[in-house]
Amino acid sequence: MKYLFAAVMLASAVVGFSEAASAAGGCGPGWYRGAYGGCRPMRGPAVVVAPRAPVVVVAPRPRVCPYGFRWYAGRCRPF
Repeated sequence: MKYLFAAVMLASAVVGFSEAASAAGGCGPGWYRGAYGGCRPMRGPAVVVAPRAPVVVVAPRPRVCPYGFRWYAGRCRPF
């Protein structure tokens, strides 16, 4: 009984998702609903992704004070 229930649930999920994807607002694939509710054809690609340059992050150099100094209040100071 549990296998029958699992099979029915799987079949209903597959049918439910496939109908929703192919419906496209009731107009069919390649069409969409216009401002006044009519079906209009899609023109060209919906999304255009242009390649971008890679982002390079440069970490700042750590502050290094000479021997006998320490970093305090924004600069190297003797201690």
